[in-house]
Amino acid sequence: MIYPIVKYGQDVLEKPAEPIETFDGDLQKLVDDMFETMYAANGVGLAAPQIGILKRLCVIDVSLGKDPSAKLVLANPIVLSTEGKQQEEEGCLSLPDFHAVTERPLRASVQAQDLLGNEITLAGEALLARAFCHEIDHLNGVLFIKHLSKLKRDSIRRKVKKMMKAGEW
Repeated sequence: MIYPIVKYGQDVLEKPAEPIETFDGDLQKLVDDMFETMYAANGVGLAAPQIGILKRLCVIDVSLGKDPSAKLVLANPIVLSTEGKQQEEEGCLSLPDFHAVTERPLRASVQAQDLLGNEITLAGEALLARAFCHEIDHLNGVLFIKHLSKLKRDSIRRKVKKMMKAGEW
């Protein structure tokens, strides 16, 4: 099932998510639906709050579905460490058509639980490190525009408000 993606401006995107406590078939179904939703939107990551579910769960696939081994499921993830810096253009499925050069760590290590509740530790660099940080930010109620200058952030907010008033958002 493809979920509608919650857009910037809705409260659910700015609230911290609740931990995943039950690892069962319902969680597997949600993860499958999240991957389907993410692929339909041409994304590399999707956090549960982006589909209106305030749970600490995200899916990532930097291969855009081309490599099944690249599919990652992170329940209750936390960033363990980061290293270096990268500045690349970043976007967000909850802010469609808005992109900005955003500074993120070059490398990141995360700890999470898999679909069975087993603890896992993963490391990534470049796009994967960016995806880890971006999706975990979502679980903490933070959007990527928070990492932009006030001027850029305010510009995006004004454009979104204008689109809302015009019924285009």
